[in-house]
Amino acid sequence: MKQVVLSTSSELDALVDELAAADEFAIDTEFHRERSYYPHLALVQVAWHGRIAIVDPLAVDVSSMARVFESDALAILHASDQDLEVLQRACGAVPKRMFDSQVCAGFLGYQSASLATLTEALLKVHLNKGDQLADWTRRPLSETQLAYAAGDVAHLLELKAAIATRLEKAGRAEWAAEECAILLAKDRSETVPEQAWWRLPHNRQLRGTNRSVAQAVAAWREERAQRLDLPVRFVLSDLGVMTVAQRQPTSREELVRTRGVDGRHLAGTAGDELLEAVARGKALDPALVCLPPSHHLERPNRPAVVLASAYAGQRAAELGIDPAILATRADLVAFFQARPVGRLTSGWRAHLLGDDLKRLAAGRAALA
Repeated sequence: MKQVVLSTSSELDALVDELAAADEFAIDTEFHRERSYYPHLALVQVAWHGRIAIVDPLAVDVSSMARVFESDALAILHASDQDLEVLQRACGAVPKRMFDSQVCAGFLGYQSASLATLTEALLKVHLNKGDQLADWTRRPLSETQLAYAAGDVAHLLELKAAIATRLEKAGRAEWAAEECAILLAKDRSETVPEQAWWRLPHNRQLRGTNRSVAQAVAAWREERAQRLDLPVRFVLSDLGVMTVAQRQPTSREELVRTRGVDGRHLAGTAGDELLEAVARGKALDPALVCLPPSHHLERPNRPAVVLASAYAGQRAAELGIDPAILATRADLVAFFQARPVGRLTSGWRAHLLGDDLKRLAAGRAALA
């Protein structure tokens, strides 16, 4: 299939009309986020009815593609999580219906398979991945870049058909559809600044004012990174946040002597803002500290998670399903709380695994 590059509003409007009326279409994106807080969209590739279009978002506003996503057309993506985040930000919407070829292939035993792996295995087609690390923001794009970008969607419709046929034969189409719906419904809103400290390594070791200062400093870091569109590590490293939370400096001189903090972190108003954040944290009412969700297990339940993990692995092997799709350790920990929560409590996972784990936890079943 030959690709066309669209760089005008009229061309994009015509594409939107066609895609919104289609039964299904394949879509992929190229973006960069190595030096920014937000992902920066560089290309949108779509394939439908034997055609491929590459939309240049540096030349045209792609927000009108929201109309495609709001239609009943089925969007076909591969490893869609980051693409959905990028499309949500660029278009203000994600597809209403989706088929993720990586996720769905997991129900056939393929473990987090790449697009190249699946097209090779199921279609006997070899994809050229030579331009995978190209700079997609530079113009003009080379012919090899355009060919690579087109290749990411050229075979997705055929791949979807091959996977869907196998899922139907295995009686797993509904499981895959449910999982894609869960992925679509994922919350992609920005990090709440007051919860940013939850991502710090060893955050659960913090106590008292160390915890409240960590919350205030991490929130300041998150807000500054958002405002300047910089990775949070460019504002202050995780080590810097943790050390500041523990030492609680009150002057620039103390800041400079704090491990993980150097001059580039204190340029302009950053140093004064950081000290203000420390002061806010020290004065914060402990009742206002946002605590991360508890995944603490009562001691009697800890062996149950170990047994359940072994059983989940065996169950995945019996079913020929990617074990990571069936249940992660976090899923098992959530399930073995005093009040079970999480993905194992409902849907296809409850049917395949959750009900058995309830019997295991109640002592009505055992592993041998």
